[in-house]
Amino acid sequence: MTPHPPAHPLELKVPPLLVAFATAGMMWWLAELLPSLVMTIPWRGGFVVTVCGIGILCVLAGAYEFRRVKTTINPTKPTTTSTIVTAGIYHRSRNPMYVGMLMVLVGWAIALAHPLSLLFLPLFVTYINRFQIIPEERVLAGRFGTEYERYRESVRRWLRYHPRRHTKSALHLSCFRGKVAPTLTLPNP
Repeated sequence: MTPHPPAHPLELKVPPLLVAFATAGMMWWLAELLPSLVMTIPWRGGFVVTVCGIGILCVLAGAYEFRRVKTTINPTKPTTTSTIVTAGIYHRSRNPMYVGMLMVLVGWAIALAHPLSLLFLPLFVTYINRFQIIPEERVLAGRFGTEYERYRESVRRWLRYHPRRHTKSALHLSCFRGKVAPTLTLPNP
């Protein structure tokens, strides 16, 4: 097991929902500051409703699974987790609630129709990864050991996607533990 960097004072301190609202506020502020860059997006309303709706469903599905197994939903106290949730939407993502928040922010960026608002999306992902997800993973690995490690290796942090299920052959990049390696998938004869 690799050594972990020392804890940062911001780790697990700011609730992710508050981070999402702050990000949305900064996106709006930038759009108001530079209104001349606002774009026209055909069917913008439909895109906003669809993307935000899917995001909200991801958040609700994640919260439902936590409640179903009676474990904590408080993201600032992962030490009180009673079980690893692997069913339902957690089969596709280890962090569906954060994926949902990101999708709502994407919908908000579409609603603002301001290209610079998109710059805040990678900042949100970076913050959530560094100060929320990585510390959560550290706690869960310490608390549940190999059970959590197996889950972590089988389900991606953000989204699980298998190109082989969708194409007969594909050249794609697979990301494993921070390293990117090209993989050639050939059809079975």
